[in-house]
Parts: sequence; structure tokens; C-alpha cells
Amino acid sequence: MIRRAAVLLSGGLDSATAAAWARAAGYSVGALSVDYGQRQRHELEAASRVAEHLEIADHRMVAVDLRAFGGSALTADLAVPKDRAWIGSDVPITYVPARNTILLALLTSLAEVTGATDLVIGANVQDYSGYPDCRPEFLRAFADVARLGTRAGTEGAVFTVRAPLLHLSKAGIVRLGRDLGLDHALTLSCYDPPAPFVHCGRCDACRLRRAGFQEAGVPDPSTYAG
Repeated sequence: MIRRAAVLLSGGLDSATAAAWARAAGYSVGALSVDYGQRQRHELEAASRVAEHLEIADHRMVAVDLRAFGGSALTADLAVPKDRAWIGSDVPITYVPARNTILLALLTSLAEVTGATDLVIGANVQDYSGYPDCRPEFLRAFADVARLGTRAGTEGAVFTVRAPLLHLSKAGIVRLGRDLGLDHALTLSCYDPPAPFVHCGRCDACRLRRAGFQEAGVPDPSTYAG
């Protein structure tokens, strides 16, 4: 029996590693990337490059314009924080209101169409310290939403949200990606890239990424502006 998974693929380090994990775990993978009006537009290109690299034939991209709501430095004309002294001590302005709720709902739609019951997301501990929609209790609760709100669920399908990176540090994620053969150079993590596939080096995402490679002892193929 074919095991099918639907994977959220943003093009960043975490989602790419989660997609590589799903492939290595033997799933037939369908990947979803979402153009939600994010300012870091280059991540959508990164998602396409990662999907090709991982030989994910079923890669779909949908548009949901969250700029209509704003409230985040990723979707509105707000400054992306740089050089913060503490990361994870509060909910940062880069939090996009209800983003993972929306993205997982879209992923559930893909899963139901393709017959997948495993929803794969690259959430991890260093995000859920600041982002409420990366917490394990949220992910568990969403699995119930998928079961209760779908035809597949009423017919007996049991949905599971898989977050294989949940309890890994950034260094652990880097090592896992390396071990799975992921080409890290294809990924883009920056919240405010100054040029295509150039990391600013100063936003929270860049700082976590850079520190992860350093701690892992893995060569960092990223280009940083600062």
C-alpha cells in the first residue's frame, strides 16, 4: 500500500528538510507552496528548486493574499526586526496572524484530494518559543480539525500532523538535511532578502540559520549580506 503525505514546502531550511524526511521515510509526497503575499518572494522560487531537487513531481502552488489583513512584517509595510538581543522571548512582528492554521487547512485540501492522511510541516522548537501556531498542542489539535471537517474523516480517515523537526535545534536540522542529501544551497530562510538568494544575515531567521550551520560543523553555502 502506498503511503502518501502532503508536505508544506516554503523553500526555507526547515520545510525543505521536512520534505526530504518524508521522501526518505518512504512516502509518496505531494508538496504545497503558498503565495500568501509574503515580502520574501524569492522563497517561492526556492520551493520550486527544492521540489525539483527532491524529485517531488506533484508540487502545487496556490495564492491566498494575506496582505489584506496585514499585521505582520512579512505581509505589511512594517520593518523586519534585525539584530534582536533575544529570539523567542515574545511573539515577534514577523508572526503572520493564523498563518499555519490557514496553510494547514489548504494542505488538508490537497491531502484529501490525493488520499494522504499525513500532513507534514517543518515546525520546530526554536519557532514555537515565539510562534503560537508552531506549538505541539496546536499541531495535535489541527489533526482533529482535519478529521472532523473532511469527507475523508467522516469515512474513517485518521489525519496526523507530522512535525519531524519539532524537537530539533537548528544544528540538528542542518545535520539531518545533510544526512538526507538535501542541497542546503537551494533553500532560503531570510525574512528580508536584499537580493535573490542572498540572506540579510541580521533577521531572526538568518541568525538562527547561520548559528545552526556553525554549531553543526557543516559548511554553510548561504550568501549573507551582513
